Amino acid sequence: MSHDSLRQIEKEIALLVRLTTAYSPRFGSLDRSEYLLLSELDKQSPLAIHTLADKLMLNLSTASRQVSALERKKLIKRFPDPQNGRISLVEMTHEGIDILHKVQKARYEVYAEVLQEWPDEDLSVLKANLTRLNRDFKKWSK
Repeated sequence: MSHDSLRQIEKEIALLVRLTTAYSPRFGSLDRSEYLLLSELDKQSPLAIHTLADKLMLNLSTASRQVSALERKKLIKRFPDPQNGRISLVEMTHEGIDILHKVQKARYEVYAEVLQEWPDEDLSVLKANLTRLNRDFKKWSK
């Protein structure tokens, strides 16, 4: 791969992050970290805070701060693990589930509009390449 290609890829990813961040109010009332944390709990719940931190590739103190912020907003609840009371488990509240699903719907609608003219084959290639890129970044960071 040429240096020019790498420079262009880096620039396009930086632009994509800026654009999606600039338009994030259209995606709903959750910021990126809240969205990712709630999405993880939507896949599997309850989870220990240290497990959430590992899945989201955060240090434990950052994950704890994010959990506390969502707890103050009453989007998640924390309770002791019945098998080990020293560990806190976290799960979404009904309000958290409702907000996450509204934001997911808003995000889906934005991406559906932006990508409406893309053929299915191009969408499949984009999906596969983004999945691969995220997987490789996770492997690289370990």
